[in-house]
Amino acid sequence: MPYQSGFREGLFEGQTLFIPGGGGGLGRCIAHELASLGARLVLAGRTMEKLERTRAEIREDGGEVLGCFSGELRDEEAVRDMMSRLLERHGPIDGVVNAAGGQFPAELKDLSLNGWNAVLENNLTSYFLVAREAYTQCLAERGGSIVNIGADHAGGMPGMGHNGAARAGLSNLTFTAATEWASAGVRVNCVIPGFIATTGLDRYPEAEWEALRRIDRRIPLRRHGTAAEVSAMVVFLMSEMAAYITGAEFRVDGGIHNGNGGFLFHPPPVARSKVFDGFHRDERPRLLES
Repeated sequence: MPYQSGFREGLFEGQTLFIPGGGGGLGRCIAHELASLGARLVLAGRTMEKLERTRAEIREDGGEVLGCFSGELRDEEAVRDMMSRLLERHGPIDGVVNAAGGQFPAELKDLSLNGWNAVLENNLTSYFLVAREAYTQCLAERGGSIVNIGADHAGGMPGMGHNGAARAGLSNLTFTAATEWASAGVRVNCVIPGFIATTGLDRYPEAEWEALRRIDRRIPLRRHGTAAEVSAMVVFLMSEMAAYITGAEFRVDGGIHNGNGGFLFHPPPVARSKVFDGFHRDERPRLLES
């Protein structure tokens, strides 16, 4: 069974899209959907094994991955060289989905400067470098779309302040780039997922798994999201249908940012919370199986 996208067949026919972080998690799902809609893909990340796995899956499903590049996305020269080699080998790109990144839990009082810098470099600096090189080496001359995958930083991020700071910076980077690059026909937007049922949840300490399972009580739609529900927003923003959308953030979080009730309202059980789960190769996290 192929990817069950809600978008029309061939939506990205003739386009080449670059996806840092396409080897796993949300990036892998997004890569699958874009490929199913006709896009030619170039994937990048730290681990070639993961990238090759995604490429093999997509090819097996009839899609096209032109190439995979492994490298350090936090390193300026490495990113500049990667983009140069990509364009030389595979021709111009039409857009970027910035889906790489990573973080770890830590309270500010316990956080080292190295840990702080590592997460800011993962979740902000790398996004800036990829976006800048894509723009200066290609998109400035032909237009295109950049979508950053962020995280909800509003209200702070206790227990992961380094990640919150990086994601707040990414939002501002998105707004600034959208304004500076609009005259070149480059749109820049940010998607903010909530608690999504990917295997990335399993990387949190097992002592926190029960809290992650029960987070649905704080979500008005009373469930975790799916990778396909995030991908659908990314695909829309990358497409021609979003031609008048730039410099914006879009939450895909089941409404958790608004909270689930208050002292005057106690929500009844959710009776009709539909799920969109179009990713045919999705992998459910172990913590939600128990």
